[in-house]
Amino acid sequence: MNFTTIAFDQLTVRQLYQIYKLRVAVFVVEQHCPYQEVDDTDLTAWHLLGQDQQGHLIAYARLMQEANHQARIGRVLTNPDFRGQGAGKQLVQRALEQVNALWPETSQVNIQAQHYLDRFYRRFGFEPVSAVYLEDGIPHQDMVLKLR
Repeated sequence: MNFTTIAFDQLTVRQLYQIYKLRVAVFVVEQHCPYQEVDDTDLTAWHLLGQDQQGHLIAYARLMQEANHQARIGRVLTNPDFRGQGAGKQLVQRALEQVNALWPETSQVNIQAQHYLDRFYRRFGFEPVSAVYLEDGIPHQDMVLKLR
């Protein structure tokens, strides 16, 4: 899988189409969550795309800088056609590397994780910092990774 990190204004129309198509397929259709999936954060976030040799979008996340030397990773997903092949692990590892490259002063990475992925994120060092709560009807928890 080839990874590319791109600012919104540098995305091609085709890349943007692939991102929105996959995000809606996973977060709205598959998870039965009707909500405004495309938001203004897209305009300022960095977009991490994991693609195969043919240019198919296999994995995706968006990276956001936050106040107080913090960053956020969101919209983390793996294409359903490629699940179970380690793409999610590669994606999160690359996302953490890119956060460090984009904002080397980052001391903490924040995520809003679906609760069933608790053990997955703990493998990267994330720790829960909230109780489990419902977000769009799906159990979530806030997690942080301290870098320094």
